[in-house]
Amino acid sequence: MCGIVGIVAKSYVNQTIFDALTVLQHRGQDAAGMVTCEGNRFFLRKDNGLVNEVFRTRHMKRLSGNMGIGHVRYPTAGSSSSAEAQPFYVNSPYGIALAHNGNLTNAEELAEQMFRADLRHINTTSDSEVLLNVFAHELQRQGKLRPSAEDIFAAVERVHERCTGGYAVVAMITGYGILAFRDPQGIRPACYGRRETETGFEYMVASESVALDVCGFTRVRDIEPGEAIYIDIDGNVHTQQCARDTSYNPCLFEYVYLARPDSIIDDVNVHKSRMLMGEKLAAKVLRERPDHDIDVVIPIPDTSRTAALEMAKALKVDFREGFIKNRYIGRTFIMPGQVERKKSVRRKLNPIEMEFRDKVVMLVDDSIVRGTTSKQIVQMARDMGAKKVYFASAAPAVRFPNVYGIDMPSAHELVAHGRTEDEVGAYIGTDWMLYQDLEDLQACVSAGNADIRNFDTSVFNGKYITGDVDAAYLARLEAKRNDAAKAGESSQDASSNDTNDLHNKID
Repeated sequence: MCGIVGIVAKSYVNQTIFDALTVLQHRGQDAAGMVTCEGNRFFLRKDNGLVNEVFRTRHMKRLSGNMGIGHVRYPTAGSSSSAEAQPFYVNSPYGIALAHNGNLTNAEELAEQMFRADLRHINTTSDSEVLLNVFAHELQRQGKLRPSAEDIFAAVERVHERCTGGYAVVAMITGYGILAFRDPQGIRPACYGRRETETGFEYMVASESVALDVCGFTRVRDIEPGEAIYIDIDGNVHTQQCARDTSYNPCLFEYVYLARPDSIIDDVNVHKSRMLMGEKLAAKVLRERPDHDIDVVIPIPDTSRTAALEMAKALKVDFREGFIKNRYIGRTFIMPGQVERKKSVRRKLNPIEMEFRDKVVMLVDDSIVRGTTSKQIVQMARDMGAKKVYFASAAPAVRFPNVYGIDMPSAHELVAHGRTEDEVGAYIGTDWMLYQDLEDLQACVSAGNADIRNFDTSVFNGKYITGDVDAAYLARLEAKRNDAAKAGESSQDASSNDTNDLHNKID
């Protein structure tokens, strides 16, 4: 899960990109980066940290130009080293910078091709650098001194032919314009908008529509699966379908957890879809326990608040805020290791005793991944004097790792992997465990856009829609993603700080 943005404007874009990245900060807290272009020169700043930590006044003054791209990152493929912060850059052809949200499932094979056939060197373990080099190579093959929109779209066609996985991409070609495209299944989101100024229209591409809203752009539409949009430096918009076989399969987890509720993704209002999730959960409660004894519904802030409110309304029971969140602690989902996640939960949430004492409490969360957070929250509720603690998840059981750009852990670190719902409930210590049904979750989202009939539901049912994910691939993924591997990686990153500091001084 990362956030991307690209802008072609009539004035300097550095502040607007900064504002957009701040709004997209929930999509990645590991690193941030920005590249702007003035004339035929790129200006780059990227580093580990939050947006307001990476970009200080001295950096912003150097990021001049009327077009640029930006990125917020947390690592899925590659390490968390600052050397792998995005955007990446190659100088041939033309000079291209690229930022990417998603994950290529054939990145290792492509990296080998880059070296042996295309004679290109990949300097990091990031699949985003691989994708950049594939695009650069295919654009160079067009053999033009000045690339046209048709040349650029032809290169994107070849990218789709060579790359598999989920990806939303924004790229900038020095002196020419901004390009954005989306994988043929439409797994990862991207949209674009425009705003009118005295000197003409300005355009923005972003992962979520909320970035457009905050920066004063009007959303035009989502980029279609397999489609590319090229906005030249004069503000002319070119679009073309660049994939042969396309289908709408957006990531269902975007609507449950990843996206901000004030975003619209693939014409689906995220807030509305979460309201429906709460209604569906309430209907399941009434089916399974029509004589339930729930006194109060309490959300686990923040993502589940909308669903919890609608659930309480449908059940005709009280809705209460029982946890106060420390907003200066990052998402535990993105914490680098299990020990750090465990330590962060109690610092992040503090219960209000009066909302729990002598009550039957229904806790509502968007999902349960490792179960670490859920287990501690259930215990908090008991410590505050709750008579019974029930737990509802707005998403179905997460049983399988994600391979399309969400850093879900290895399968054996998922609490629901190999466990029944009741066994998960027993593990986290709840008196009753309630999961959303997959069919109900799909209905909540497709209600906003009848054209979406299928979704990427791989984390719930293990069905990987790109067709290239097998047991061997998942085994390699598990070796990279388990907490032990990440602990070793973090140690290695720490030992390379001297190199990273040198890199940071250069930019």
